Amino acid sequence: MNVVETYLRHLGEVHSTGGGVSEESYYAALENLLNDIGRKLKPRVRAVHELKNIGAGEPDFGLYTANQFQRSKDVRPIQGQLPERGVIECKGWSDDSLARTKSAQVTKYWKQYGIVIVTNYRDFVLIGRNGNGKPVRLESH
Repeated sequence: MNVVETYLRHLGEVHSTGGGVSEESYYAALENLLNDIGRKLKPRVRAVHELKNIGAGEPDFGLYTANQFQRSKDVRPIQGQLPERGVIECKGWSDDSLARTKSAQVTKYWKQYGIVIVTNYRDFVLIGRNGNGKPVRLESH
């Protein structure tokens, strides 16, 4: 089974219990997907959930490169490091990720981190900067 199939299976298992909440119940499945993919990248990328508020709110995940950790086994990155590969904002199943990309919350994250992925666990929208430094939707899947 590949990483995407595993991710979808895990989402389905949580959803089928009927006991999950719209957003947080699915964090583990997304974190596993991100870290499985991140291990194969150069440099490696690791997802850290529930970031500390540094003035723009608390994104659901930060995407850090391996060199942002003191040791490879550390759970948290070196103090003061911004996630080099951006942050992720998760929404519930029924939320429209495309519509959420212009929300005040996502705008604050974008201003602080420069790269934001907005997801409802099915759709993923990548917001970055254009040549003029303005927010732009780079990709959506």
